[in-house]
Amino acid sequence: MIHPHTRIRYISDEIGYGVFATQLIPKGTIVYIKDSLELEIQPEDFENHSLVMQEQIEKYSYMNETGVRILSWDFAKYVNHCCNYNTLSSAYGFDIAIKDIVEGDEITCDYGLLNVMDEMELSCTRPECRKVLRPSDFENYYLKWDDELKSALKEFSKVIQPLLPFVENGKLNELSIFLKDENIYNSICSLRYKQHSNLPSQYQSEN
Repeated sequence: MIHPHTRIRYISDEIGYGVFATQLIPKGTIVYIKDSLELEIQPEDFENHSLVMQEQIEKYSYMNETGVRILSWDFAKYVNHCCNYNTLSSAYGFDIAIKDIVEGDEITCDYGLLNVMDEMELSCTRPECRKVLRPSDFENYYLKWDDELKSALKEFSKVIQPLLPFVENGKLNELSIFLKDENIYNSICSLRYKQHSNLPSQYQSEN
C-alpha cells in the first residue's frame, strides 16, 4: 500500500508512469508497506506463466528474501528507480522516506536492494547515476543503505504515520527496540534473497 498523499502520473513513453507526492512527506515517514492484499507469486508459479506475463511480472514486482515476487495491488508498483532515491525498503516491513519529499517530487527507490536477477541499463543523465543496475549492488551498497535507514528511522516517532496501522505488531516491536537502543538494528541484509547472496559471513549466518 502506497502513502495516501501520492498520485500516479504519466512521465514519458520511455519511462511510463511514476508516483508523485501531493504534499510534503517528511523524512522518517512510511511511504509503502506490504499489506495483506499484495499478490505473492511463488517461484514455481512464475515459471508456469508465459514469457510475456513473466516480463510484466518482472517489470512491476519485486523479489523478497525467499524468492517470492510481490506485486502491489495499488499504484505502488509504478515507483521508479533512481540512484538519487528518496525512499528505501527496510527490514521492518515498510519503505521509509530517507529525506523530505516535497509536493510534486517523484517518489523513487533503489532497485538494487530489490533482488534484481539480471543487469539493467538505466536511462538517466544524473551525474550520480550508476548507469547499470547489477545483482551485486546489494553487497556493494548495503552499508550505505543501512546508514541512511538508521538516520530516517530515528525520525519515525516525530512525524505523522498514516500507514502505521498496517505495520505488523512484531515488526513494530522490533522497531521500538531500535528506537530505544540504536545498537539493536535489523539490517537491510535480511531482505537479500538467500540463494543469490554474497554477503559477509556474519550476515549469512543471521539470514
